[in-house]
Amino acid sequence: MRSIWNGSISFGLVSIPIKMYSASEDRRLDLDMLDVHDNARIRYKRVNEDTGKEVEWKDIVKGFKKDDAYVILEKEDFEMANMKKSKTIDIEEFVEEAEVNDLLFKSPYFLEPQKEGGKSYNLLRDALKKTGKLGVATFVMRQKEQLSLIGVYKNALVLHVIRFAEEIRDPADLKLPSTKVSKKEVDMALSLIENYTTGFKLDKYKDVYNKQLMKIINNKVSGKKTRSKKVDTTPTQADDLMAKLKASLERKKKSKAS
Repeated sequence: MRSIWNGSISFGLVSIPIKMYSASEDRRLDLDMLDVHDNARIRYKRVNEDTGKEVEWKDIVKGFKKDDAYVILEKEDFEMANMKKSKTIDIEEFVEEAEVNDLLFKSPYFLEPQKEGGKSYNLLRDALKKTGKLGVATFVMRQKEQLSLIGVYKNALVLHVIRFAEEIRDPADLKLPSTKVSKKEVDMALSLIENYTTGFKLDKYKDVYNKQLMKIINNKVSGKKTRSKKVDTTPTQADDLMAKLKASLERKKKSKAS
């Protein structure tokens, strides 16, 4: 793995030099965009809008438009905006994991100690394990301030980049129904949930979409036709809800018995 950010974590006066690595990877098939007329690959170019000529990466800078002119920003300008946050993940407080809504989570990153940071790294990891808490920290990565939570995953410190409050849209804009449900229906739904409740085992869930898509690709190569399966997406009507709940519960009970 290649580190994407180097710096340190601090909590109190303790400073831990670390390297950061992406903890997830994209599992999508590598598909190219093609021209439908001749299957030639589509290429993107960085073009100067005045001259129409292609511009090399080394000749590209970033700028902010102020009035009618651009203010050009150098690498040092981004670092100077907050030198400490560009180099340090500063834990400002600790919170209970249950207090954080899943909607906030964006991207996970593994943290690895650098030289002389091993003992301090283990100290923070063990303390977080015992308390079950998460460290709340801010830092700057890719010229953007990141809000994050630091916890433990399989004996490694993991940093979760999370969303700021202003990045979450207000669900009040949604058109949500005001239909009432009966106590009987709620009790039946609770019973169904109880029967479907198990311990969460991540390895149990497999990404089958890519495998199925690859099968379709191979069928196309060999000239075979892939048969599509019909999926029933008929909405459950309000007056049929109780019957559907009962049928679902009976089916689950039968599957447990067999």
